Amino acid sequence: MGFSMQPYGIQSMLKEGHKHMSGLDEAVLKNIDACKQLSTITRTSLGPNGMNKMVINHLDKLFVTNDAATIVNELEVQHPAAKLLVLAGKAQQEEIGDGANLTISFAGEILQGAEELIRMGLHPSEIISGYTKAINKTIEVLEELVEEGSENMDVRNTEEVIYRMKAAVASKQFGQEEILCPLIADACIQVCPKNPANFNVDNVRVAKLLGGGLHNSTIVRGMVLKSDAVGSIKNMEKAKVAVFAGGVDTSATETKGTVLIHNAEQLENYAKTEEAKVEGLIKAVAESGAEVIVSGAAVGEMALHFCERYKLMVLKISSKFELRRFCRTTGAVAMLKLCQPNPDDLGYVDSVSVEEIGGARVTIVRNEGGGNSVSTVVLRGSTDSILDDLERAVDDGVNTYKAMCRDSRIVPGAAATEIELARRLKEFSFKETGLDQYAIAKFAESFEMVPKTLAENAGLNAMEIISSLYAEHASGKTKVGIDLENGVCADISTMNVWDLYVTKFFALKYAADAACTVLRVDQIIMAKPAGGPRRDQQPGGGMDED
Repeated sequence: MGFSMQPYGIQSMLKEGHKHMSGLDEAVLKNIDACKQLSTITRTSLGPNGMNKMVINHLDKLFVTNDAATIVNELEVQHPAAKLLVLAGKAQQEEIGDGANLTISFAGEILQGAEELIRMGLHPSEIISGYTKAINKTIEVLEELVEEGSENMDVRNTEEVIYRMKAAVASKQFGQEEILCPLIADACIQVCPKNPANFNVDNVRVAKLLGGGLHNSTIVRGMVLKSDAVGSIKNMEKAKVAVFAGGVDTSATETKGTVLIHNAEQLENYAKTEEAKVEGLIKAVAESGAEVIVSGAAVGEMALHFCERYKLMVLKISSKFELRRFCRTTGAVAMLKLCQPNPDDLGYVDSVSVEEIGGARVTIVRNEGGGNSVSTVVLRGSTDSILDDLERAVDDGVNTYKAMCRDSRIVPGAAATEIELARRLKEFSFKETGLDQYAIAKFAESFEMVPKTLAENAGLNAMEIISSLYAEHASGKTKVGIDLENGVCADISTMNVWDLYVTKFFALKYAADAACTVLRVDQIIMAKPAGGPRRDQQPGGGMDED
């Protein structure tokens, strides 16, 4: 046996190439450090004046956005502890669809507080118990901050909807929210079902068309297909629609077979019978009262010829999901093969027309009367990345709408809630005895991150702002927040900046959970060498046997 240094300790148990870190310095502080790095990335994008990040992912796609969920998803975070924060952000995105940034930034902030406490000599478990007390207290206080009367809201009243959606949209597209919110609110209200709790986010679509500016954006009750009609007939009013999922083609009619033809006459007859067959099918569709045919696959030349002859408009929708949405919009039933449809299977549209928007031909399918069908926000912008970012703002708005359908309670925005939480938690920490109080005080301080960041991103003096906020709140004005445009503190109920209670609730809860999970780790054992197994390493080779 070639004498090499014998592995000892935990190394003798695991195969070579693994990493092992343990103890406070190595594991806990390193983990906290990684999480801090992540939250510094997201925190400068917090709030309406948040800066954009340019992320180029592994497929060379460029993202220019301040949407934290998008940023951390594209970053592909490797560090196990930072991954926990990313997961908390994702959970927030799944649950509410907005507030992922608050989740990640706040978790990073309370972890930084934990690091200072550890350096002071507290044990992580004491910090965790303090943080747990703190988050429970936070949730209690958060309940008390809910605006009175906000729990009953009419989700079909545009004004009330905009009121609650403004903050979420402004944090993505500051300065544009006045244009965007009414669009999003209208789109949501149109597709809101009888029972708002069943609101389906998928029913609000976004069509991104290059050219023009945001003020050219419109909203369509119905769908916008990014393709032209197939035939020469470009518009139809108040028409019945037949949908064929399998395509409109001759091969859809014949089974594949070999036909032996001996002379010219037979060939001619064969062609004629095929033609007659296709014509028969198209005629049957036309006789059923349908004036628009939608095909899910190819449209044959010959079939198209007869569609033209019978004055049928032909659309092709190749995506299965789009086809499904089209059926939802029109109330049609997709048929598998080309045959005469039943009257019940036909859908109805108010109008189908091909229009040219910014050099692209699009087919607009309108259905004004229909209840909760589909509505589309047509976004216009000068570059793809602007459009992508607008789309994220719309997504956030729609998700916020969904959240407010479930729970419409609101709390003051513009950092008013955070300062109040910080103040109340500090008071609470003085009442506690034992080492918990330090952790609770740190947790309370962490809330200052929000007003601080909002102020810094807007180029204001954070310290001045925070101290004047505290002063206002101490005198009982709990609704004073930062007026970012004028750089002063103001009562947010005059500015109408409100955040949804559920967004805050889950963001803070997930952040505290993630932070406590990171603090509970005191050993990291990576049993695999970084970068996967090397070629020359035989799997299972650990100690070299001789």
